[in-house]
Amino acid sequence: MSLIWNNYIIHILDILIISWIFYRIILLIKGTRAVQILLGIVVLAVLTIFVDQVAHLKMLSWLLNRFWILAPIIVAIVFQPELRQMLAQLGGEPLKRIFIKSELKVVKEIIQAIREMSQKKMGALIAIEQEIGLKNYIETGTLIDGAVSSELLMSIFYPKSVLHDGAVIIEHSKLASAGCIFPVSDNPVATKMLGTRHRAALGISEISDAIVIVVSEQTGEIALAAEGKLEQNINPDDLQKKLSNIYRKKLEKTIIPKKENTQNA
Repeated sequence: MSLIWNNYIIHILDILIISWIFYRIILLIKGTRAVQILLGIVVLAVLTIFVDQVAHLKMLSWLLNRFWILAPIIVAIVFQPELRQMLAQLGGEPLKRIFIKSELKVVKEIIQAIREMSQKKMGALIAIEQEIGLKNYIETGTLIDGAVSSELLMSIFYPKSVLHDGAVIIEHSKLASAGCIFPVSDNPVATKMLGTRHRAALGISEISDAIVIVVSEQTGEIALAAEGKLEQNINPDDLQKKLSNIYRKKLEKTIIPKKENTQNA
């Protein structure tokens, strides 16, 4: 019985590994010319099966089969840039990075943009979703669902951009939406002393566990709102440490079981 279960586990593991490999390949070639080439190869494969098994066209079948003998060499030549990129990624990322949440990689892009926006006094409002979802607020803006990059953030908050007055929401390491509208804080002190962006940052942090970064358009100062509190005049290096620590703690909760849970188990 144990032998049968072992076989099942091996087959499941085999399928998962192959699925992961195909998934990484699709991510790698997505949006490149390699997609059209891959579709062409699929069409040739279907044509080969049809000619060989259904139509029985001997000459065409012979020609197509000769192509498949040389196919590995052709694929290696055609997909040379993509293969090189994939091997570089495998070599450049140690095995331990598999267990690191992608949010940690996003922090560097956010800090790079915040640093530049602070220097140029470009107003910005960025909310990073935590446990409590922000779907209602994501839908108030323009859906983007793209990778977080400093260039994208800079273009969104460029003063002449249509979306620069709203907020950006980062969800699961993706830039989910831009130009979002947040509720402003009803705190009387905040109403008197703070501008609209800071009050909106406080407002969303009061009703969710989101981490909200604000860059002042007047002074270029950076502020961080969390749990209904606003910390002002933060430098980019300190902000990076704070965000990294938040995500490391989140990672530890995900990977390392709590002692209480272990004891209960």
